Parts: sequence; C-alpha cells; structure tokens
Amino acid sequence: MTWLHLRVLFAIEHCRTAALGGHLDRCSRCGYEATSFNSCRSRHCPKCQTNARDKWLAERSAELLPVNYVHVVFTIPHELSWLALQNKQLVYDLLFRASAATLLEIAADPKHLGAEVGFLSVLHTWGQTLQHHPPVHCVIPAGGLSPDHQRWVHPRYPFFLPVKVLSRVFRGKFVAGLKHAFRQGKLLFPGSVKRLAEEKAFHAFLRPLFRQDWVVYAKRPFGGPQHVLHYLARYTHRVAISNHRIVNLADGNVTFRWKDYAHKSKQRLMTVTAAEFLRRFLLHTLPRGFVRIRSCGFLANRRRGESLPLCQRLLKACPLQRSTMPTASEPKLPCAWLCPHCGGAMVVIERLTLQQILRKSIGRESFDDTS
Repeated sequence: MTWLHLRVLFAIEHCRTAALGGHLDRCSRCGYEATSFNSCRSRHCPKCQTNARDKWLAERSAELLPVNYVHVVFTIPHELSWLALQNKQLVYDLLFRASAATLLEIAADPKHLGAEVGFLSVLHTWGQTLQHHPPVHCVIPAGGLSPDHQRWVHPRYPFFLPVKVLSRVFRGKFVAGLKHAFRQGKLLFPGSVKRLAEEKAFHAFLRPLFRQDWVVYAKRPFGGPQHVLHYLARYTHRVAISNHRIVNLADGNVTFRWKDYAHKSKQRLMTVTAAEFLRRFLLHTLPRGFVRIRSCGFLANRRRGESLPLCQRLLKACPLQRSTMPTASEPKLPCAWLCPHCGGAMVVIERLTLQQILRKSIGRESFDDTS
C-alpha cells in the first residue's frame, strides 16, 4: 500500500459524507431546503466522474467532423503487465507515445493514406474481472489533411489502416522505448525480478516479444459523429468498476457482475475476498498528475484552433453549433440538483463545515445524497 492507495481509499470512503463538509441548498421555486454532502472529486471514485464527463463531452461535441470515425486499440503483451505495474508513469506514457507515433507514421505513408490524422487516445488498465490489462483506445476521424493542407484525404481501405502493419511498427517503437529507458536507468525491477536489472537478462527477456504479433485491433467505423459521443461517454471518465456491478458484500466477500467476452458476452458473477477486491481495484490507480485522455495530430491542443476550422472548410461543412448559452437578460442560477418536490433548481445558499453539519443534523432528516 502506497500513500496514493491510502489517499484513494480515504476519498472513496468519505465521499458524500459529513467528513468532507457540505452545503445548504434551497429550491428556487418552492423554498424547500436540504443539506447535501460534498463529493471527493477523485478520478478513481465511482461517483465523482459524471460532471467532469459531461463537461468534457460538451467541449468535444463542438469538435466533431462530419465524417465516419474509427476505433483502434493498442495492447501490450501480458508478459509486460508486471513491468507496467512497477513502472506505471513510464510504461503508460510510452504506450501513449508509441501508439500515437505509429498512427501518425503509417497514416503519413503514401502507400496507406498519405495524410496527417488527428485522434483522441484514452488509457484503460482493467479487464472485466479487474485484472491488470492496459490498452490504449484511439478514436480517429476517417481520413486526414493532405501534406500541403489543401484537401481532405479519404481512406482507401474500409478498415482505415492495415492492422498488421500497425502491430509491427507499434511493437518496434514500444520495445525501442523500453530499451532506451533501461539504458537511462529509469526502469525499476523489485523483488523476484531484480535479476532483470542486468543488461543481458533484460535483453533476453525482451527477445521473445518479437516472436509474436502484438494485438492491434481495429473495430468497424462508427455510424456517425453522434455515435462517437456515445462511445466516449462510456469510456473516457470510467473507473475500474462502477457501483451497479457490485451485487453483494457479506462475510468478508465481495460479489460483482462481469461480462464474459469469451462466451458471447454472457453476464456472470464472481466472488472474491474483500482484500482481494481492494487489491484488484488499487491496481488501476494512476500516478499523480498522469493524463489518461490525450489528443494527437491535428487534434492536439496547440493545433486544434487552426486545424479544425480548416478541416471543416475542406469538408465543406458548417461547424457543429455549441449548446445555447444564457443571455445577459436571462441569468442562469448555479443549479446543484433538482428539487424532489417540484423539480425546481436547488441553489446553494450556504457552505457548511463538518461541525456545522453535525449541529444542523440534530432533530433534522433533510440530508440528501445527490449522486
């Protein structure tokens, strides 16, 4: 257990409890008052990603292009899973950089697309049973800008880019990155794998990785831009397991629901001890400050402002309209949640500390869980 693990567990345990303070809300219509507890806002908390997700999706909705979108997944072999766990910051960052460089290089090759692409990359580190499985999911507009930025280049293949070529180039870039990190002494080899700190042993460990094809999976194109938003809503701000998948907690055991993809996505139940459940959950804590959603190519943050209007113009389409903002004559109240009695906006009128909440709780039952 590291300090980061303890911090995550503390945040989840005290999320939406009096320990984090709260606020007194009043309905703007009927005057109903209730006290709500603050959320922990941890990105590892199952309850605290909805607002962040909605805000992020609203910003991305104005950046969708009127073309099909494809979904490409880059995965490292299972043999590297332990190395990723012991070197999360380095290996996860290398996974992002190697996959992005692979897509940009192959797309720029005139034999395949001959264009500059832009895409979003999202890191996942878990499987359905909460075991460690770190792929990067890339969502890519089908096509790209020509080298002279004078036209939009449409893909010549139905599958966008050849996955076997992507797999081999990705494998070479990732292993080269590992060798570079090893020479700089940045990789950690604790416990039983300490022997791999020797150069010959480490290269012998890497050698079998070239004898197998790495998994790069290209799914069928999305139905349209709105399907991209639906996909992103499910994947961008998720944690290892959501509350609704936990079926039972009794006698020191946790039972949760999982989807068996090997048998036609059949729903199954798995029961593990509470300690094992927490161990699996904490495998997926990210290093502090690590960015798990990244933009590359012409969608990169520094280039998006110039590239997107250019892409829209070349595609002869009008930019998607942003959601209507309130005018100065129609001020928008900072709505916390909706009144359970009349459906009006509950407005924060007072911030409360733990001590204030405890004093107010005497003889009152108007405490609401707004999750």
